[in-house]
Amino acid sequence: MEPLWLEHYPPGVPPEADILRYASLKDLLEQSCERFRARPAFTSMGVSLSYDELDRLSQAFGAWLQHEAGLTRGERVAIMLPNLLQHPVALFGALRAGMVVVNVNPLYTARELQTQLADSGATAIVVLENFARTLQEIVAATAVRHVVVTRVGDLLPPLKGCLVNFAVKWVKRAVPRWQLPGAVAFNRALERGARHRLTAVPVTQDNIAFLQYTGGTTGVAKGAILTHGNLVANVEQTSAWIGTILREGEEVVVTPLPLYHVFALTANLLTFVKWGGNNVLIANPRDIPGFIKVLRTTRFTIITGVNTLYRKLLDAPGFEQVKPANAGALKLAVAGGMSVQRAVAERWQQRMGVTLIEGYGLTEASPIVCANPIDAAGFSGAIGMPIPSTRVEIRDEAGNPLPPGKAGELCVQGPQVMRGYWNMADETAQVLSADGWLRTGDICEMDARGMVRFVERAKDVVVVSGFKVYPNEVEAVLMLHPGVSEAGVVGVPDEKSGEAVKAFVVKRNPALTAAELIAHCRTNLAAYKVPKQVEFRDRLPRSPIGKVLRRALKDVPA
Repeated sequence: MEPLWLEHYPPGVPPEADILRYASLKDLLEQSCERFRARPAFTSMGVSLSYDELDRLSQAFGAWLQHEAGLTRGERVAIMLPNLLQHPVALFGALRAGMVVVNVNPLYTARELQTQLADSGATAIVVLENFARTLQEIVAATAVRHVVVTRVGDLLPPLKGCLVNFAVKWVKRAVPRWQLPGAVAFNRALERGARHRLTAVPVTQDNIAFLQYTGGTTGVAKGAILTHGNLVANVEQTSAWIGTILREGEEVVVTPLPLYHVFALTANLLTFVKWGGNNVLIANPRDIPGFIKVLRTTRFTIITGVNTLYRKLLDAPGFEQVKPANAGALKLAVAGGMSVQRAVAERWQQRMGVTLIEGYGLTEASPIVCANPIDAAGFSGAIGMPIPSTRVEIRDEAGNPLPPGKAGELCVQGPQVMRGYWNMADETAQVLSADGWLRTGDICEMDARGMVRFVERAKDVVVVSGFKVYPNEVEAVLMLHPGVSEAGVVGVPDEKSGEAVKAFVVKRNPALTAAELIAHCRTNLAAYKVPKQVEFRDRLPRSPIGKVLRRALKDVPA
């Protein structure tokens, strides 16, 4: 398919990004540290780390890995941390030492952690002490031989750090007892590493930067091999798309999504390090009052998030104070990771005066593939156009390109597409062709202007008497009802129609009934799309970034 979208690109956005601007992420970081030394790079709990400090501390950690731990180029270093200052220090330290970062969800169970560490072959791990007990249970069954343990307040000023660490351990009782013989304290590793010079390691775009795991909620987790070139390309592609409104060394981006998630990794951490921006790290976005306090006291220019998070902010007391406190500084709000509901987007725009810009990506594409124009006047319901240097096609089940207006599988080709899955040649062959086209598994359609609309994950489609029902559409209609707080939709077996639509709902209004909801759906949906069953729950199972886990809805009894 010809790139229809190029004729409709926003002013100032080039068709191709300068994907060779940096030799590696190491090169990107070092150039930014040199250019923006006095500027804040990361802020956490009111404390900022400058680019000069990031440079010094990441060098020290990289030197510790090389000279004290004895790790060599290409070895895998796992990072199991929430959004704390330690995260970018450890991440860039490992990359500068020529190693591969394995991002780990700190909330993993022992089984999930063992699976990921064993599959990646990680030989070192940096873990917050809150989760050290989980590591303790399985570390002997992995290749890990170096454990670095950190505490929440380790990179805060001494007095504040001590108070925070005391509160976390003894007041909140958030640190289970643990024992990891030979473990090294994070600050001790920095001290010892500072005694050495970081050995220069040549790193090119072809070298692996991350093993980024995906798919753990629906089966065996797969490690997407993301190279320095993949990530540099996606940073440059993103910068080409939004760069017309950015100012070097001036941006303040709020980062509530975990840095171990690929969306925040690229869209926040890496992109705004390139621009000399300041990432304001939110360690616990579930603490909505605390999050709103940060928003009220920070003149942020950019915020990223997911639909669930934006909705929680809009529903929370005190959020009405954010816009006056921001005083017009906010110029870009981005949503990704999951579909944005119209009701949420329209409320956000009304409350904050800035359009919620939706984009689309996936781990295997580093992750950004499509985005709406940043000058969009309102919510479009689309996931946008392919970003520079990206080609997409909508294909039928036989792999043939479909014309505009037809729904099919979204396929992607571009410099951000992964090399493959780690140690999974068969899995790689199923989704990645020899000429670099990635099958996303997402059903989408494209209009004549090149705007792509997400329809549904192929595996989540419900087939009712031969008609396809897309859960996202039904969930969006359910969320339009004022008595609904949360909604999830799945297919369940049905003797007559093969499958039927079932809705799981969390009430906003305790008086809400299933009959009322079904009547609401009948006025907004074709008959075969209307839920046949409605089950009320106190809460719905969600992923770490807020996606409703539909498989869990099917598998877990009420």
